[in-house]
Amino acid sequence: MAAQISMNTQIMKPSACMSKHKQVAGLKESLSKILKLSPTIAGVTLLSLGNGASDVFSSIVSFTRSGDGDVGLNSVLGGSFFVSSIVVGVISILISPQQISVDEASFVRDVIFFLFSLSSLLAIIVIGRINLWGAISFLAIYFVYVGTVSATQLYKRKNRELLGDRFSTSLAASKNLPVLQSFDDLGDSTSTPLLGYVDEDKPIFDTNSKASLDVHQEQNSGFSYLGTLIYILELPLYLPRRLTIPVVSEERWSKPYAVISVTLAPVLLAALCNTQRENQSSRGKLVTYMTAGLIGLVLGNLAYVTTKTWGPPKKCLFPWLVGGFFMSVAWTYIIAEELVCLLESYGNILGISPSILGLTVLAWGNSLNDLIANVAMAVNGGPDGAQIAISGCYAGPMFNTLVGVGISLVFSSWSEYPSSYVIPIDHSLYETIAFLMGGLLWALVILPKKDMKLDRYMGIGLVAIYLCFLFLRMAMLLVF
Repeated sequence: MAAQISMNTQIMKPSACMSKHKQVAGLKESLSKILKLSPTIAGVTLLSLGNGASDVFSSIVSFTRSGDGDVGLNSVLGGSFFVSSIVVGVISILISPQQISVDEASFVRDVIFFLFSLSSLLAIIVIGRINLWGAISFLAIYFVYVGTVSATQLYKRKNRELLGDRFSTSLAASKNLPVLQSFDDLGDSTSTPLLGYVDEDKPIFDTNSKASLDVHQEQNSGFSYLGTLIYILELPLYLPRRLTIPVVSEERWSKPYAVISVTLAPVLLAALCNTQRENQSSRGKLVTYMTAGLIGLVLGNLAYVTTKTWGPPKKCLFPWLVGGFFMSVAWTYIIAEELVCLLESYGNILGISPSILGLTVLAWGNSLNDLIANVAMAVNGGPDGAQIAISGCYAGPMFNTLVGVGISLVFSSWSEYPSSYVIPIDHSLYETIAFLMGGLLWALVILPKKDMKLDRYMGIGLVAIYLCFLFLRMAMLLVF
């Protein structure tokens, strides 16, 4: 039965994009293990970077390449508003019958930091200019947040250890049992997977019914044809990534692909660097390509000598993971650059402000993954899944706002140093930030009154706030 479920899952895989997300997720998990990061720190750093890379690079491209940060600002703020209102609202509505509560301290901490970040960004927009040190200070808010999260988790861990010592001591004194050092000594027998497990002894469907089995076989056949068609259509986009991103997972290991990827990766980075430089001579570009090609040949030979055909390397895994993660980020930057250029072109052709397209189309596209992943986590993961999903709905947008806009402001102010960088004038940003802060305040007021239980009342309010904002922007677009 388990084998049948596994086979069906592979047949129903919709596209190669899902495999890319799984690959990046695996890289983040492996990096966090090698760097010995706690799950919480990995969640607010590597996980946020992986999920928010498109928003971050859209903002950077908008500021650095086009010279106009309207698209980047509207994309980041629009995505943050969508996730913190629509995604949180949908989660609250769907799990309202379960009466699930979230941790009050973590929720209040995340929302207050997010409000402070938005207030700082609003002050920067009102002033209209920012110097290099101001941009660095804005970016540093995120590191203060990471430090606060770390301190909170360390405090909770010490409290649990102290409680465990007291419990084990009292239990040993009452029953003459050996003293346990911590709750970890009790073993993993009480731990269960976050999303539950499948009982292999219980069939998922009635295997005695031949008609039911035929229906499932027909559905699998249809999904198989659909998956093959999508794979063929995505092959021109999938193959270049496969040939330039090193993959060292057990499931997808291939020595030829590994050698080719480390050989071609420097060439791709050279091409990316040449496109970012203006007024560069043809000779300079040729030198860059030749240097990258030489480095690629050296790395390719090292990979060929040090790897085996039957499995990925067990030693010196860190350079492979860093290279794979870095190349995934590079591809995200390339795609974000093309998306911003397309939005600006469509805006000019259709007569629509690119900032409006960034606030809607680009923001929705970048946030769709958060909507699907967080809703699925909250609905299927029980109380723990709801807690992780709600935390991600605030930590992720805060990362995009502080890191995405922060790095963009640092690069832009660095180019103008020692003068200040002039912020693009867009009065609609005031409305976006005001509605976004209004949604955060609504959740901050309503949720504690409901004993931190996610209910339909809060969800409908968040969705209504976002729809009112969207209606107002569309009305202003039609009028003006």
